[in-house]
Amino acid sequence: SITKERTEVILQGTSSLDPNDPSAVWEEFDFKCKPGDLRRRPCFISPYHYRLDWLMWFAAFQTYEQNEWIIHLAGKLLAQEEGTLSLLATNPFAGRAPP
Repeated sequence: SITKERTEVILQGTSSLDPNDPSAVWEEFDFKCKPGDLRRRPCFISPYHYRLDWLMWFAAFQTYEQNEWIIHLAGKLLAQEEGTLSLLATNPFAGRAPP
């Protein structure tokens, strides 16, 4: 165990025209090995790990100003960049308009 509390960065998008609308539905981008759904079996890869997922874990201990790459990642997800999407387990907006 590393920490007693589980803090993590969660990236979500919405198709809602008004993201501030209380009825807006937000959908999560799932990563291949980043902790997420508590019902999912943990990813185990040895001796290596998915670098992006590993960085997301460390980013949760800091602010986005200390991890500017997260802003760039979010921009690439909003643009639905194929290379970036290939790093994820699922894209909730596949086959639909970008978030």
